[in-house]
Amino acid sequence: MAHTPHTDWLATAATAAEQQGAGNLLRVVLIVMVVGCVLTAWFLLRGYKRKDD
Repeated sequence: MAHTPHTDWLATAATAAEQQGAGNLLRVVLIVMVVGCVLTAWFLLRGYKRKDD
């Protein structure tokens, strides 16, 4: 097993990260957006609840 200098390893990791794209970031943004929409809908719609006492 050959020894790889740290600078080569970091350069390879940076190149691989650029090629991968924004998959995890996009996934987190979409999940937060959906949860926010659900909470906003719940907050707005609970004001329209009727009490038929």
